[in-house]
Amino acid sequence: MIIAQATLKHVNDLVPLFDGYRVFYRQPSNNEAVKTFLKERLTKQDSVIYIAYINEVAVGFTQLYVLLSSVSMSPMYVLNDLYIDANYRNKNIGTALINKAKALCKENHFKGIIIQTETTNPAQHLYQREGFVKDTDLMFFWTNA
Repeated sequence: MIIAQATLKHVNDLVPLFDGYRVFYRQPSNNEAVKTFLKERLTKQDSVIYIAYINEVAVGFTQLYVLLSSVSMSPMYVLNDLYIDANYRNKNIGTALINKAKALCKENHFKGIIIQTETTNPAQHLYQREGFVKDTDLMFFWTNA
């Protein structure tokens, strides 16, 4: 397995994975919008995306955004997206992507990593196994809908 930090040259490999991720969260498939969104993230460098390959096939990705903590006056990452192609699950790809995110966090001397996901997401076990602890203090959300 090879994990690379995504650049614009990886967009075409990311599109089907990111679209699959969105469909998993009950969003309509839209490859063109996905491509535009990913190109923006990579061009603006407002997120870090890691992509996992097995035998030159893109099999998973994770996307991190920077969040600032006013209380600790420290930056941290939000691991907002993690997705593994269904044909490649249970092969430690998620663990490898999380470990890459942890290494980046340590390298940049950030406070830690927050994971944003649905409470019913089956990956909850993966996150707990990888040392993430549920934080019951972070439980409100307002939407501008």
